[in-house]
Amino acid sequence: MKVLVVHNRYRSEQPSGENNVVDQEVSLLHEAGHEVGLFERRSDDIASMSLVGRVSVPLRVPWNAAVRTELATRLRADRPDVVHIHNTFPLLSPSVVAACTDAGVPAVATLHNYGMVCPPGTLYRDGRVCTSCVGGQPLPAVRHGCYRGSRAATVPMAVSTALNRARWWTGVSRFFCISGAQRELLVSAGMPAESLVVKHNFVEDPPVRRELPGEHVLYLGRMTEEKGVRLLMTAWSRAEMDIPLVLAGTGPLSDEVSDWAAGRRDVHYLGLRTKAECQALLARASAVVVPSVWLEAFGLVVVEAMAAGVPAVAPAHGAFPELIEPEATGLLHAPGDASSLAAALRRIVAPAWNRELGETARVRYEKDFTPSVGLDRLIAGYEAAIG
Repeated sequence: MKVLVVHNRYRSEQPSGENNVVDQEVSLLHEAGHEVGLFERRSDDIASMSLVGRVSVPLRVPWNAAVRTELATRLRADRPDVVHIHNTFPLLSPSVVAACTDAGVPAVATLHNYGMVCPPGTLYRDGRVCTSCVGGQPLPAVRHGCYRGSRAATVPMAVSTALNRARWWTGVSRFFCISGAQRELLVSAGMPAESLVVKHNFVEDPPVRRELPGEHVLYLGRMTEEKGVRLLMTAWSRAEMDIPLVLAGTGPLSDEVSDWAAGRRDVHYLGLRTKAECQALLARASAVVVPSVWLEAFGLVVVEAMAAGVPAVAPAHGAFPELIEPEATGLLHAPGDASSLAAALRRIVAPAWNRELGETARVRYEKDFTPSVGLDRLIAGYEAAIG
């Protein structure tokens, strides 16, 4: 099969799970013998643009006519069987969908977030889950400045959402939702149910798995409010655990987390770590904690923990209830509730039960989240779109 992948890469200074997913899928297709081309833009390139170029970027977020022409020309020359669209913000724009229509090439798109119904794609505002724009026009997002706290910065995204909704929904043959929870919300917002299929992200089998009892509870991710970092700090202070908490990652709350950890003997903040270092931390974990207070469309860290034979604690909302089977592969806590999270942390580290949870989590990974399963679902989506 001949596939062209379309993606606007996120800035390298902010490690992106979405970039990683795209790279892994491209490698997976190559290894399976498929021919894969790339049509990319990089947000890193904005910094090197002229002043005029940088100023014009927001104007091209809703529609980039030059990209439409360039991509349509590429498609007519290469004639791929299918185009796989990922992120189009800010340098590509939804004009890539029109280019596929111009060239008569079927398109599929992976929905990595809630951008179809929420301009910043997060469904999160002012410390809480927000669905004000779901099923309607994105005016609340502009009013509240939901993207980077700025009304001006939110306007191009809101305009793009409003103007291109019909084009996305009619011009893309198959949308890959990364969880059933995400699909359910998008269908309720009016997206065509027949075009939305669930294709979970896959995870490569790690080079190391847990063999000995875990040494720590691990938080692995961005240091941000929506990821539940402050909730975790509160819960950990209440939990009074016998093993330490290790946090790895970076973000706006890094200094706050570092200061908090410096005042405790049972907490270690490591900052940003390499992929190999994160895998080693996972293999030595008793449990992974993912305390997100927003509605995660997926939970990649949970699946990475499964692959390493490690159970997870996460909130009972978003995608987590379909990833974690309570009392079997991990535990769910009441969303946003520090006491419920503390209780789950105390329970999950019980030695005999913890080992059993980890073993069951590994079985779940082998059943649903391996590269081979991911490839089968990817190709099935492509074939359906071509058909």
